[in-house]
This record gives sequence, structure tokens and C-alpha cells, in this order.
Amino acid sequence: MGVIKKFRIKSFKNTNTILEFKNITLSYGNRLILDNINFKINEGQIFGMLGPNGVGKSTIFNLITGLITPKYGKILINGYEATNYPIYLRTKKFRVGYVPQYGGYFNDLTLYDNLKAISEIIITDSNLRSQRINYVISKFELDNLKEIKAKYLSGGQKRKLVLALALLSEPKVLLLDEPFAALDVLTIKMLQEIIVNLQQESRITICICDHQARDLLACVDVAMILSNCKIIAQDTPSNLVKNISARNAYFGDSFQIN
Repeated sequence: MGVIKKFRIKSFKNTNTILEFKNITLSYGNRLILDNINFKINEGQIFGMLGPNGVGKSTIFNLITGLITPKYGKILINGYEATNYPIYLRTKKFRVGYVPQYGGYFNDLTLYDNLKAISEIIITDSNLRSQRINYVISKFELDNLKEIKAKYLSGGQKRKLVLALALLSEPKVLLLDEPFAALDVLTIKMLQEIIVNLQQESRITICICDHQARDLLACVDVAMILSNCKIIAQDTPSNLVKNISARNAYFGDSFQIN
């Protein structure tokens, strides 16, 4: 598969940091997961995370959403320290959206009723609620699927639904956990194009973690490699695959983007 992005944002005219980890350390019992992690994500950037299983990628998402709290360090969102903010405040105050790898919808509700149920929780104005539902249905071309129960949708259609649910609240930061897992090539390409279009049209900051390295690198501006509780490399995709530490820890010698 060719590179999806027609451009890479290597620098921003206004480099506004929207998400920052400062000296984050986390352990489960005696097992160290993250050891003094530091990184920044700029506003409007598509940022990728790669690394072996169990290295802490999903843990970083849980820290961002507020599901867990670090042992040491600070988490800043849009310049505010949010380390001890509960989940609902991160969603409401900082507009952080999350798309899980599995689930994220009601199996026995239709696609439309899923959108209606979530919109009633997060959007108080009924007119705005209808506008947002119609917007995401149009954006993801879901009109002919509105009356189908979620459990009967295909893998790609379910991913579209969960993305649509996450976008109802107009997030500024969108976290995508393993969005390309167990999908066919054409569906992956469709999702990559959706992700890039979200950046171009809405300037949403997007953070992706996935094991499909080529698919992730095809649509991000910057990516980092996690290994042994540390960030061992962070750069643009073309530079990252040439990085000796990244190749030794994750990519291997024969890996290429194209």
C-alpha cells in the first residue's frame, strides 16, 4: 500500500502543544510500565505510538483519558495540568475523545439509535443534537445503515460508527486504539483517508497506537517507539525507520515503509 498522506506536517507556524507528558512514571505492583516518560503532541498533529505488546501504549491512553493516574509526573492538556482530573472533566473541559479497539457501541441498538443515545448524554441542545447526528451520518456515508443493529455491521462499518460516536462531541484530541486491527486492506485505506481528512478539515489532534506499523506510518506526521518502559526514538516516519535504536528494538533490519 502506498503512502496515504500527500504531505507531512513537520513544523507548525504556531507550535501549540496540546498534550504533554512530563516525567511520567507508572508501575503495577513491582512491575515498571513507564519510566520517566516525556513527550509532546502539537495541536493539529497526527501522532503515532508503536512498540511491542505490553510496552505501555494502551496505558498512555488510559493516562490521557484519566482512567488511571501516574505514580509520578504531570499530564498537561492544552497548557493545564490535568493529572488528577476525572474522566468526565477531561472529556468536557478538554474535549478528549476515545475510540477503543473493541466495542464502544450498543450491540442491540441500530446505528441511528446508538448515535441518538450518546448524543443525548453529551449534547444538551436538541437542535444541535440533530445537526451533529446528521453531520456524522453524512460524513461517514452511513445513511443506508441507520436502521441496522450494530452487531450486524461489518468490521469497517463498526469502526465508522465508533468514530462517528466519538466525533459527536467535537473533540479537540482524538485517541485511536488499534484502529487498523483485523481489517482488510481496502478498509484500512478508507480509515487512513478518514483520519487524514479529519486533520485537514477540522484540525483535530489525533493520537494513534497500532501494531500495523506500515499502516500507522502511512498517515501520521510524527511517531514514537516505546521499548523497555522508555521512549527510544521519536521522529517523522521516514526518519524513524532509519533510526538505529528503532530498528534494533522494533522494526528489524528489513522493514520499509513502501
